[in-house]
Amino acid sequence: MKSLAELQAIRDRAKMAVNVRENSEAKTRVLVGMATCGIAAGARPVLTTISDEVNKRELHDVLVTQTGCIGICQFEPIVEVIDENGTKTTYVKMTPEKALRVVNDHIVNGNVVTEYTVGANQK
Repeated sequence: MKSLAELQAIRDRAKMAVNVRENSEAKTRVLVGMATCGIAAGARPVLTTISDEVNKRELHDVLVTQTGCIGICQFEPIVEVIDENGTKTTYVKMTPEKALRVVNDHIVNGNVVTEYTVGANQK
């Protein structure tokens, strides 16, 4: 850190990330599995990518948070999207690139990316 302005910018980015994770009026919830197996498989960059994209697009009705073990370790990193009707879509073997597509296609446009879902990835 070289200046007070740089420190304030870091603080502002952190506050935005916390706001995304604590939005109690969210219509859509995004859960990223962050148990040991998920973290080892690369869940942290997936969580960061989703949070950053939700912030960038100013999607105020989307809650992005982490959860513990989802229970299917061989498919980590796992992301669950729960819509306002309670319908859950489970995405598996996620990467930051796939996460961007899920935000764009599913969260923004309402189209499930079926090739990333648990049923399509049982190989």
